[in-house]
Amino acid sequence: MENRIQIDQIDPKSFKGLLTLEQHLNDCGMNKTHVELIKMRASQVNGCAFCLDMHSKDAIENGESAQRLFVLNGWRETNFFSEEEQIILMVTEEVTLIHNGGLSTETYNKALSILGEKYLAQVIMSVVAINAWNRIAISTHKPITE
Repeated sequence: MENRIQIDQIDPKSFKGLLTLEQHLNDCGMNKTHVELIKMRASQVNGCAFCLDMHSKDAIENGESAQRLFVLNGWRETNFFSEEEQIILMVTEEVTLIHNGGLSTETYNKALSILGEKYLAQVIMSVVAINAWNRIAISTHKPITE
């Protein structure tokens, strides 16, 4: 893979702006399992190896099971995920795949009824943040370190 610019080094002020959002989302009271499911699922959809590597480790460190991570790409075909987690995964996919029409009215209304306004807002912002990180990592070929 070719070497490309690393935005955190070239333009740290821009990078810090996204880090500020990330810090707020880490501190806003969201369930850590939900946060890692969002990060993992969006990163799977986007094909971001850097973020998948990082967040699979974070998820396991936060108590997520390897089995759930292994089947996350096929979450609809399992009974491993709660109703709340399923709607979060739906929101994650629909926001990530915005070119397919974005967050549908059906999913939005179901998410609103299950999560409430504030938590849904936090979920959407978490999806937005990881999609931004995915785009940075993929565009710059962010190297995975062992």
